[in-house]
Amino acid sequence: MTPPNEHRPGSLRSLLLWILVPAQIAVLSLALWLSSRQLHQQVDLAYDRSLAGALRAIDHNISTASGGLSVELPYLMLEFFELTANDSVYYRILTEDGLADIGNQNLPLPDTHLASNTPVFYDRDYLGASIRIAALARPMSPPLYGQPAGRVIVMVGEDRSKRDQVIRNMMIRNIVRDLAEVLASTGLIVVGVLIGLRPLTRLYRQMKDRAPDDLSPIVAPELPREVLPLVGAVNQHVARYARQARRQRQFLDDASHQLRTPLAVLHTQLDYALRESDPAEARAALLAMRGGLDQAQRTAAQMLALARAREADIDGSPLRTVALTPLAQDVIRQLYGLARQKRQAVALDGDELGATVTGIEWLLREALVNLVDNAIKYTPEGGTITLRIERAADGVVLSVCDTGPGMTEDDIRKAGRRFRRGQAGKRAHGAGLGLAIVHTIMQQHGGTLRIQPTEPGLRVALHFPVDQGFPDKSSV
Repeated sequence: MTPPNEHRPGSLRSLLLWILVPAQIAVLSLALWLSSRQLHQQVDLAYDRSLAGALRAIDHNISTASGGLSVELPYLMLEFFELTANDSVYYRILTEDGLADIGNQNLPLPDTHLASNTPVFYDRDYLGASIRIAALARPMSPPLYGQPAGRVIVMVGEDRSKRDQVIRNMMIRNIVRDLAEVLASTGLIVVGVLIGLRPLTRLYRQMKDRAPDDLSPIVAPELPREVLPLVGAVNQHVARYARQARRQRQFLDDASHQLRTPLAVLHTQLDYALRESDPAEARAALLAMRGGLDQAQRTAAQMLALARAREADIDGSPLRTVALTPLAQDVIRQLYGLARQKRQAVALDGDELGATVTGIEWLLREALVNLVDNAIKYTPEGGTITLRIERAADGVVLSVCDTGPGMTEDDIRKAGRRFRRGQAGKRAHGAGLGLAIVHTIMQQHGGTLRIQPTEPGLRVALHFPVDQGFPDKSSV
């Protein structure tokens, strides 16, 4: 089995330090390597200039006028070479053919051919030491042995020990300086990371110390800008959870409030039926229980419908074009049996039977079912219920008109509240949730629920926004 913490990510502080500190060390190490190369080049250039000066001085004192190769090196010149080179000095003067050779005759020649009048610098081992040699070839004037193309080669070498010692001393100083920079920059990085993550640490403690039921938004203005989108997303998620929790609490409160009494009545009726020995009385009690169960079932169904309507997310659900005429016809067929029991006439009418709206079909169906069910419930036997689809100045209107007792002005003003029943509703079975469901659904679709008394009866209309579609008259 995989240990629970095997794939657990490390802390952001450790991640930043493991990235920034090695990167800083790598960059400074590269800089140190480049500076050492430049230091070698610069020191060699400075010392090579002194060798070049000694080379030119010796060459200036070479003569072939006597018919042989001669050179005059006064003591003061050799002393000058010693002071300039800061170490042991070697020299060699020879003809290119090797017939004449003066000085340190074993001083090694360069591996490549020497161009005339161009000094060449190279390193060689000589007498057990590493030396730096400067060599120059030039035509002899006058030539020796009747050879006009003959050249003389001048070489000057110095021990590299002093030069290398200078380089080492400078490298040590550079390394000490760069190490100090590495330590200082690493310390600054560590301090910067710790200071930069301090707001996140405070946020962690703030959230950890919160009460379990505290769903208020996170307020942390000192957070970096890069973290604010994350805090905003968390606040949005917490707000959605808080709304859902409120709806769940409200549903539980409503359920306990509305179902407690019917269940208590059913319990009492059941006890009465069990004690009753007369079959007729027991049957009457069972019939009363059946009515109570039907009422509890209708209440529970409407409460679930209201909860589903509140939970529906218009922004997150797929919106479709809903044709109102087929929707109204389906609802009429669904509730036709109830209307037939009361010998009621149900019809569909209107000038805009081809109108469509944009929304969630099952929610719109739920709203229309509640309106038609209310109309059937409150309209007396032999009454009429008419569904109309028409155009209005502010959009599409789907209305349900009945010939029932209607509603008072006070009931109309308070329509849409949960568990509130009007004067007419008190004479019929109901939980007072139908219009609350319709009101919630219309709010989610950007529409309105409008109730108008008529003579006789009531008109309940669903007004959809003006941007809903109307078909071409010629195509309907």
